[in-house]
Amino acid sequence: MGGLRRINVIPNPKYERAGMRSYASLLKKYDFTPTTEGPFQKIDQTAKTVQNLFRPPKRRSTNMVLTKVSDDGKPGAIKAEDQQNDSLYLCPVEIGTPPQTMNLDFDTGSSDLWVWSTELDRAAIIAGSSKHQIFNPKKSTTYKKVAGATWKIRYGDGSTASGIVGTDNVTLGGLCVENQAIELASSLSSQFTKGAGDGLLGLGFGKINTVKPKSVATPVENMILQSDIPKDKELFTCYLGSWRDKNEADKGESFFTFGYIDNEVIQRCGGSRPHYVPIDTSNGFWQFESESATVNGKFLVRPDNTAIADTGTTLALVSDALCKEIYDAIPNAKFDPKQQGWVYPLDTPLDQLPKVTIAVGGRQFEIQKEDLGFARCGGGIQYGGIQSRGDSKFDILGDVWLKGIYAIFDQGNQRFGVVQRVEAEQNVSAPM
Repeated sequence: MGGLRRINVIPNPKYERAGMRSYASLLKKYDFTPTTEGPFQKIDQTAKTVQNLFRPPKRRSTNMVLTKVSDDGKPGAIKAEDQQNDSLYLCPVEIGTPPQTMNLDFDTGSSDLWVWSTELDRAAIIAGSSKHQIFNPKKSTTYKKVAGATWKIRYGDGSTASGIVGTDNVTLGGLCVENQAIELASSLSSQFTKGAGDGLLGLGFGKINTVKPKSVATPVENMILQSDIPKDKELFTCYLGSWRDKNEADKGESFFTFGYIDNEVIQRCGGSRPHYVPIDTSNGFWQFESESATVNGKFLVRPDNTAIADTGTTLALVSDALCKEIYDAIPNAKFDPKQQGWVYPLDTPLDQLPKVTIAVGGRQFEIQKEDLGFARCGGGIQYGGIQSRGDSKFDILGDVWLKGIYAIFDQGNQRFGVVQRVEAEQNVSAPM
């Protein structure tokens, strides 16, 4: 166990922040229907009508497809350039014997481990070889193909990734997971080929894995099954640094750990004990109760509300009501239908931004003010890092929220742990 180490995150140097494209990517990933006005909507291909808050359907169609509506009101296909395909964070993972290093997107919002591979057609390999590492199973002595097993990811806009399945050794932070199922891409839509990185490593729960005829265990599930990590440390952690952190000299350092909690980080955060809350895995996500929030100290009750922690998401998505409370507290903020999001002036001083907290169980955790603005929109405005979750039944808390905490994903104990990284502002409780 002494060989455990951090997996340092590699920031994507070509990543360009784009608010509406990031939002479109989330619409695709979680397949929810927007409740806000803007170009991205759902169209019922049977009835050929766009559906959103302003014309709600009597019944949810099974033939709803995410589409982009032009200025003249005509719906059309969503192109690769309409979405934020490049991952902001990538992590090196060794696969095979001898190891082939692949830079993967660690994603707690999904459960597939898929990679670019030599199973793709020659044209795709040639086109992708300049920016992707391509896994070659023939060069690994420990690779074994799983007969009859296939996988396919399909998103709400119709984009897909699919291929065959094999097993091989996968090494994460000093841990070698033997006979781990890996999904080799043999077909990728343009939305996938445009992005950075060599694939994705899902850290959600196996029930949302797409392998057929039988889903496969995730790397963390196999670590537990193979006793690769101690019984009391069947977990992984995520620390996403920022150049803008107020109280930390981390200079953007970001990393994951598997099988241990990094005590250096705990001390850096003031030595506070992690706050834990039970998780609900019925949807395959790291989902927990989040029944309240605060904006500038105003306590907002959200009965029966839940949230998921998603390392594969850049924005934080919450209810329309909470969005309005947040942006009503920012001078000159507004909802911009052309951006399909809340925006506010770039030159807004930090002291004029609200203190926003989101509950994890019964305790509030603050979003750093520096992360409330996500991307420039032009015209002196910026796209907010917190946006509408549409008709999703739960909040989706991505990097905007995760940058303010040290996150502990305790799979063995079925709980989610949080340590606040904003000093002296972490204790917000419900009014008496």
